[in-house]
Order: sequence, then structure tokens, then C-alpha cells
Amino acid sequence: MTEFGYALSSEEHGGSELAALAAEAEDRGFDFAPISDHYHPWIRQQGEAPYVWSTLGAVSETTDDLDVGTGVTAPIIREHPANLAQATATTASMLDGRFFFGVGTGERLNEHVTGEKWPPHHVRLEMLEEAIGVIRELWSGEMVSHDGKHYTVENAQLFTLPEEIPPIYVSAYGDHSARTAAEIGDGLVCVGPQADVVDAYRDAGGDGPTYGQLAVCYAETEEAAVETVYDWWPTGELPGGVSSELPTPAHFEHACEDVTREDVREGHTLTDPDPKAHIEAVQAFVDAGYDHVYVHNVGSNQEAFFDFYEEEVLSAF
Repeated sequence: MTEFGYALSSEEHGGSELAALAAEAEDRGFDFAPISDHYHPWIRQQGEAPYVWSTLGAVSETTDDLDVGTGVTAPIIREHPANLAQATATTASMLDGRFFFGVGTGERLNEHVTGEKWPPHHVRLEMLEEAIGVIRELWSGEMVSHDGKHYTVENAQLFTLPEEIPPIYVSAYGDHSARTAAEIGDGLVCVGPQADVVDAYRDAGGDGPTYGQLAVCYAETEEAAVETVYDWWPTGELPGGVSSELPTPAHFEHACEDVTREDVREGHTLTDPDPKAHIEAVQAFVDAGYDHVYVHNVGSNQEAFFDFYEEEVLSAF
């Protein structure tokens, strides 16, 4: 059975608002809520980037049943895996079995801020694998020392631990990273209904849940939705390689200068207000093998989105 999620967009909403949106998502019938982990928004128009671990503490108090996790964190540069082991253990203990830890190889936009160099993707994937190993070892509650290729841990031990160790879901965009997700993770996260990524994950022995993100912008007319995406989320039309390499919101704004409204209309974010279009878009993920589909609604029109999805889309499934 497919579960449905609501994406908590840290780039567009502050911490208190995200906590309220999580509560609203729970009330409207969503099963889970991944939250983005950003130091910067993609472009300055989006206007927010609260610290995800503070926000998750608030979400633990505004929700009762909603599964909540990062979508996704890069545990490789900006924060040391030993710090994230503590952050995730505390968050998981507060959410009492409802937390999942989504991880990926990150973007320069968020990870370069500490002054460390930005490695190529294959090195970041190597770092991710080592970081997950460190985090899992610290989650054991034992004293840990680690002298690895990328990370050092000396005499570290976690004392606040959850009763239930959270699953780690790994973001993947191609066959190689999908195989890595099968090897080191407990589930798969992907943007777009990419059946080949699910197939690669399953072929490599991955038997965990599969999460796919659907980007939409709900408005009364398609023209209004296109205008909102054009102003707030033109980055959705940039190639994936660009998204991982640019360092600042200003660079993304420059890269988006050639994105047109027609690109938005025909692009990555669904702007059609017809319920059938949304049902078909969700079904595409289900048909591709995703058992968890979560929806990111671009812009400030969240209340109308919740009404629309509760009445017209979720009920169809």
C-alpha cells in the first residue's frame, strides 16, 4: 500500500511555520513528512533556511503520529558524522519511533560554508559510506574511536539514545548511487518517478522502502501556478549537475536567468490544477515502484493545497 507524504520545505518556510505545517499535514491525512536540510535557500526569493535539528524538535511537539525525517541531510562536510549521530539520536528519541534519517551526497550550496574543499561526486559517495558507518557505530551506545580516510572520532559515546534505532534512507539519482543505497542504507530516496533507479536498487539487493518526491504548485489557474514557480522555484529546471556545484543563491539566480515561463509550464513542477493531472502524476511513481510518494507544494499557498489534496487527490488512492 502506498503511503503519502508532505514535503517540509526549509527553503520557503521558517521553523515555527514548518512545525505548524507538519501538524496540518498530519491532520489532513498525510503519513509522513521529509524536511529539507539547507544552510542557504536555492535563491534569495525563497527567503528561509532554518536549522533543521531545531525545527525537528518543534515538529516532535506539534505532531503525534506523523513519521518525520530529513529529506535529505549530507553528513559529510558541514557537520561531522559524530555530531549528526548525536543530533539524530536525540531527534529519534523525541519522535519515539517516528524518525527516519534521509542522507545524500549534498550540494556545494550548503556544504562549502565551513571552508572545506568541495570533492567530486565519487569522493562524496565514499565519504557518505564512511559517515554512515560512524553514525551506526555511535548509535550502538558504545565508546567509539575511529581513524578513517575522511573522519576521525576519539573517545565518543552517546548517552541519549532512542529505544528504536532510526532507518537510514539514501538518496540516489543513478545506478551507481542506487546500488550504494542498497549496500549501506535501509531504503531509497529519489526525485522523479525513475523506475530504473528503483530497479537498480532492487537488483542490488535493496529491500527497503522507496521514496519519490513529486514537485507541484497548486493554484486556481495554471497561469498563477506557473508565475509562482517562475518566481520561487525556477531552479527545478536546472540540470542536476548544476544544482550540486553552484555555491551561492546568487549563482543560482544567474543560472536561472534563461529559464522561461514556458520552461516552467512544461517542466519538472506540475502546475496543472486539474485533479486528474495530480492523480496521474502520483500514479506514475506508484507504477515505477515507489511505495512512498511525497509532495512538495511550491510557494505560500499551502492551505489551498491541503484542501485540494485532501479532497481531490489522496481520496483517489
